[in-house]
Amino acid sequence: MSLDQPRAGAGLLSRRASPPGALRDRAEQAAAALPPLLVAAERVAVTVAQGVHGRRRVGQGETFWQFRQYEPGDAAARVDWRESAKSQRLYVRETEWEAAQSIWLWRDASASMAYTSADYVAGAEWPTKQDRAELLLVALASLLVRGGERLSVLGSGIPPMSGRIALSRVAEWIGRDARAPPGLPTFEPLPRAAQLVLIGDFLSPLEAVNAAVTRFAAAGLKGHLLQVVDPAEEDLPFDGRVRFEGVEERDEVVISRVESIRGDYSDRFKRHRDGLAAIAAALGWSFGFHRTDRPPHLALLALNAALSADWRR
Repeated sequence: MSLDQPRAGAGLLSRRASPPGALRDRAEQAAAALPPLLVAAERVAVTVAQGVHGRRRVGQGETFWQFRQYEPGDAAARVDWRESAKSQRLYVRETEWEAAQSIWLWRDASASMAYTSADYVAGAEWPTKQDRAELLLVALASLLVRGGERLSVLGSGIPPMSGRIALSRVAEWIGRDARAPPGLPTFEPLPRAAQLVLIGDFLSPLEAVNAAVTRFAAAGLKGHLLQVVDPAEEDLPFDGRVRFEGVEERDEVVISRVESIRGDYSDRFKRHRDGLAAIAAALGWSFGFHRTDRPPHLALLALNAALSADWRR
């Protein structure tokens, strides 16, 4: 998607052509109608897509998996007329191969993700963890759509789909999902060998994280963890007497000299991050780390590379 202003060609404008100003106004109105998250995500995806080759694969499944409603772009030959005759809607027959090749996305939308230390640092402009996680999720969806992949959002109830409609559905669902779910994904049955991408801060106890992701792995799913944190959560840059307020547990801790514990805190944070990486490695999953004060395209490039590596294997 390009939101650049249109430029006149070298030839003369015909009498029926719209004046440049009117054309620009219509383009700006069209862009304004798009969700801001989708616009921003597309820009990030374009940056990464320039150096990424598509992964469109050809194949045909043999084992029936499910029926899904017909979507624009589906071939008429794929419609199951016997199933469609039972209702007023058209249904397409999906095979297990198609289902297995789907990618399921998830982002942490719990209360802790609404944090940004930019509120306390002069001149800082980095976003909340949730804003960055959602940007990365939709940008990844854009890359997957460009590669012809089928995708959905875990917990959305949306069946895996491909094409621009898939990207629009993902962005719309993210925009209207006002729930405050737990900080770890809730298990739901997915086709074996499907891909699962989990984006969050993963600051829950390692035992809880391990239990959550192991259940997906035991169901035959390949997965990718991307930890998104605020720079203050890694560096603890504060000095003096600071009161820390819990976001989800609502407790408080007052430390008279924060700088005195910075070293121990950094060690504990690193151990937690290393623990997440170890959990992922033990399951054959990948693990990535991203700070909100760093460019989002770097995390997206690494995540896309991890997905590509799995498909090559």
